[in-house]
This record gives sequence, C-alpha cells and structure tokens, in this order.
Amino acid sequence: MPASSRAIDLTIAAARAAADRKAQDLVALDVSGQLVLTDAFLIASGTNERQVRAVVDAIEDALHGLGRAPVRREGKAQGRWVLLDFGDLVVHVQHADDRGYYSLERLWKDCPVIELPADVLAGAEQA
Repeated sequence: MPASSRAIDLTIAAARAAADRKAQDLVALDVSGQLVLTDAFLIASGTNERQVRAVVDAIEDALHGLGRAPVRREGKAQGRWVLLDFGDLVVHVQHADDRGYYSLERLWKDCPVIELPADVLAGAEQA
C-alpha cells in the first residue's frame, strides 16, 4: 500500500520548509511497503550544525501550522543528524558529511521516490 495522501502532503510541506532554509539534496521516499511505523522519509542536508538546526526549526514550524507536532525528536542539540518523527512522516536532517557516510538513500534504495514539486527542488541546493 503506498504512502497516504496525508503523509505525502506533510512530506511536501516539510520539504518546502527545508528548501526555504537552503537545505541540500532533498530526497523523499515512500517507505510504507517496508515499514509499519511510518509512510514516508524526508532526507535533507545542511552544511553545518547551525543550518541543520535552522532546517529542523523551519520544518517543525511548518508542520505545527498544519496541526502536527513531532512525536519524537532526537539529535537536535548536536546538530549533526536530527530525526523528527511525525508519525506517518520521519524527517532526517543530516550534516552533509554524515549524510555521505550513512547514505540513507542507499539503505532504502528499494523504496519508491516521492516526487517533490519543482518549486521545492528549485529552492533547495543540489550538491
């Protein structure tokens, strides 16, 4: 069963917020076929710890405006890899160095990509 339309809407809203903070290499994956706990992953990168935290804050603010708060948040203090769990969406914001090392896209390569709108991709930096 593919990701719910609600999960896709949240993913796009989170991606748009991340792009507004110049996050890099936005990738959205439909993990609903592999995981029971969530429908979608959004993966984004920041060039430094400060930007990672700014991206996280922007995503939280955007989804709060849609009536969603994270169920769990991990790693924000360090600003290297922050995980935001919104239930049907899990957001990973990683420092660019850590993203290359952990390569989440490779681990989840069998999952379909959720296409992000052109305006979101245009706002995000592509490394």
